[in-house]
Amino acid sequence: MLIARSIGLFVLAAFLEIGGCWLVWQGLRAHRGWWWVAGGAVALALYGAVATRQPSGDFGRVLAAYGGIFVAGSLAWGWIADGYRPDGFDVIGAVICLIGIGVIIYVPRGR
Repeated sequence: MLIARSIGLFVLAAFLEIGGCWLVWQGLRAHRGWWWVAGGAVALALYGAVATRQPSGDFGRVLAAYGGIFVAGSLAWGWIADGYRPDGFDVIGAVICLIGIGVIIYVPRGR
């Protein structure tokens, strides 16, 4: 159950961070206006709050593992929101990152 909660938090954090960055991108690069940028700032602040809810208290380890979710999530977001189609190498890279998450955050360690 703890791993499922952790994965859910990683996915929610990715949605907020990638979505927030996308909103800022749309506001500034696509000239959609400052309301989009403001929405992105709110989403990014919420991302930071969600990241603190991870069961592990090791900041560096949590953020390192989250990086893999960010990579895979960014490719998925680009595919869904912008029509970018990841190629085979994108998918292989994302899978490697997701395997890395498992090693970094979920492998038991003796303390």
